[in-house]
Amino acid sequence: MIDAAALAGRETVAYRLHGNCYLNLTQRCTLRCRFCPKFNGTWRVKDFDLRLHREPSVEQLIAAAGDPRRYREVVFCGLGEPTLRLPTVLAVAGRLRAEGARIRLNTDGLASLTHGSDVTPELAGRIDALSVSLNAQNPEVYNRHCRPKLPGAYAAMLEFVRRARRFVPDITVTAIDGLAGVDIAACAEIADRLGVNFRRRVLDNVG
Repeated sequence: MIDAAALAGRETVAYRLHGNCYLNLTQRCTLRCRFCPKFNGTWRVKDFDLRLHREPSVEQLIAAAGDPRRYREVVFCGLGEPTLRLPTVLAVAGRLRAEGARIRLNTDGLASLTHGSDVTPELAGRIDALSVSLNAQNPEVYNRHCRPKLPGAYAAMLEFVRRARRFVPDITVTAIDGLAGVDIAACAEIADRLGVNFRRRVLDNVG
């Protein structure tokens, strides 16, 4: 597998953390989160520089992952929103899953809003787990910290989670403890009402 050390100055397409293989698809995003490392002067997660000058192809991503059975999960992640390249995500996920991978997609949950239609049925049979950035208990706090590019983002994210429950067996929403105004208990209650799992993240602990 290709990692930061092996790349020796080339771009990090895949990196290892926590027994998982993380795939770095894009640095483009539908949010401009104030807490994102790239808006605070760094493109690094742990020891990996995730800045991309060219987005990797399907074949490059599959080659970078190598044998997916070596990992607990293959995760679409990075410092951008993977679903901005949804056809690539689905193509890579389908092929790696056929080789025995468990596939997780880390997302802001705005794919349907961005693409203009409900994309959650396309996840069926390709994505085993979703981690969705809830980030706040209401639109006001969400907009303050996440600065979405499209209106109605918070409601669209919640609807994405509701619809995805039909097609993805394991869904977790997350929020960051330490952001001003974020009520972690209220976020956990939202997850409970949605019928999904909740994970508390810690501010500035990336990766």
